[in-house]
Amino acid sequence: MGKLAKISGPVIVAEGMLGAQINEVVKVGDEELLGEIISLKYDRASIQVYEDTSGLKPGDTIVGTGAPLQVELGPGLLKAVFDGIQRPLDVIQARTGAFIHRGVNIPALDPKAKWEFQAVVKKGDTVHPGDILGTVQETNIEHKILVPPHFKAGKLLAIKSGTYTVRDAIGQVGSSDLFLSQKWSVRAPRPTKEKLRFSSPLVTGKRIMDTFFPIAKGGAGAIPGPFGSGKTVNQQDLAKYSDAQVIVYIGCGERGNEMTEVLTEFPKLEDPRTKKPLMERTVLIANTSNMPVAAREASVYTGITLAEYYRDMGYSVALMADSTSRWAEAMREISGRMEEMPGEEGYPAYLGRKLAEFYERAGNVQCLGSPSREGSVTVIGAVSPAGGDISEPVSQGTLRITKVFWALDANLSRRRHYPAINWLKSYSLYDNELADWYAEHVGKDFYPMRSKAMGLLQKEEELQNIVQLIGPDALPEKERLVLEATKMIREDFLQQNSFDPQDAYATPQKQYWMLKTILHFYDKANDALAVEMPLDKIMSVKAREQIPQLKRVPDADIKKTCEHIQKELDAALTPHAHATPVHKANAKSD
Repeated sequence: MGKLAKISGPVIVAEGMLGAQINEVVKVGDEELLGEIISLKYDRASIQVYEDTSGLKPGDTIVGTGAPLQVELGPGLLKAVFDGIQRPLDVIQARTGAFIHRGVNIPALDPKAKWEFQAVVKKGDTVHPGDILGTVQETNIEHKILVPPHFKAGKLLAIKSGTYTVRDAIGQVGSSDLFLSQKWSVRAPRPTKEKLRFSSPLVTGKRIMDTFFPIAKGGAGAIPGPFGSGKTVNQQDLAKYSDAQVIVYIGCGERGNEMTEVLTEFPKLEDPRTKKPLMERTVLIANTSNMPVAAREASVYTGITLAEYYRDMGYSVALMADSTSRWAEAMREISGRMEEMPGEEGYPAYLGRKLAEFYERAGNVQCLGSPSREGSVTVIGAVSPAGGDISEPVSQGTLRITKVFWALDANLSRRRHYPAINWLKSYSLYDNELADWYAEHVGKDFYPMRSKAMGLLQKEEELQNIVQLIGPDALPEKERLVLEATKMIREDFLQQNSFDPQDAYATPQKQYWMLKTILHFYDKANDALAVEMPLDKIMSVKAREQIPQLKRVPDADIKKTCEHIQKELDAALTPHAHATPVHKANAKSD
């Protein structure tokens, strides 16, 4: 037990803390406000308090709990809305109203809720850390009850199927009871058997992401962009449509109106695959900009620990952090209160290490225990650099760690081009790992096609400089064709409408056939130009006018429709059909 000596916003200094440990959670004052020790020197401790510190005074008591900041893991996490330190906001609202009162301490998981547990092991079996003991049906996700990672291997002295709460013992190993729930420190990564190579993409349904800049399941990506360019909208779309089995969405320092939109929209959304509410496979961490900054700093660790827990069951999990810039700002404020030597732009000198520790908890892994299973956590972080300047420390620190960079462009956003991802500035470093998957599941010529399309887009950028000087009509027809083809790629392929049920999500197969048809038109148009067919006549071909409508063709019909359009293009743009006798002779000799 210690005494409060000094208060500096969310950071307090306590004396008489001999025996305390770094990262230990303490209770401060008569209201028992939660805090965490972040620095120790002799008997003086610096403590970041997760609640408003107004009203505290020197001499108030500080009581250690002997444990680090932990989250409770078990049935009941899905559909829940927590704050940054895993307090259930819906339960708090029901008890205390719309505002969180100081010192509120409510269990993360409902201790009275009963769950039907089906054991898959029996008494006398030897179990190891990470082994699956049984299952509980949690919404439409089968929640697997695991032996906690810190348990020692041993024989089951008791285990029984039945109806339990998270506080009831379901079995016993040695002298330790087993429960439906377990606790884990948020700042310690959960252990795995081994990390695996990336083998499949996280399919997002967004054509610019999946086709040009894919992210692997278990990978890490960043969405930097200025205000209003669509970071939050993109992350919400990824949560709705990506093929991850579980979604963890962290609103880290979000504006109240944006977080309110998430909280009101998500319960109404329908999962496009199961046709059930999207919330049934989602956990929301809500931390708005007016909440204490210390809780904001903890929120990303809370979210990644929940994601690792479902990963350990063998699920693919997608974590959206919006935004890591505000998380870094919370670290900057706490560092300033502790009077640490600042780094670049006032951020703490250890900013890069903190970013790395967070993103490196992503991964595709072989899970602990038996039966053998693989799981993944894909981390996608939004970055909000002031004025869109990605040379600032948070953006640069993030780009050094993540392998996917989706660069949002304010100009595209103003033109209502969604997603407003700049195809010339973005990149993905997962191409080599995912090439085999795309060749097997989409098409062997998929990668050559995307390379050709990207080459055309780069050529368009070069031509735009000339067009601004002399106008498009002064260009040769072959280069005007490039501009027409890239316009089709931009508007008919890369641009999507999230309010259109057919266009909001495109399978990789649909993306393949759409792009193949556009490039088929370009190739045939080039052949027609070679025999002096006028460009205006080429662009007026009826089959070309069907290409913009491919967005709204159902997935089941896309191959048949594209093949039909390609046949019509062949018939309309075959060079020999329009060539003069001299041209035909030249074509034959070629």
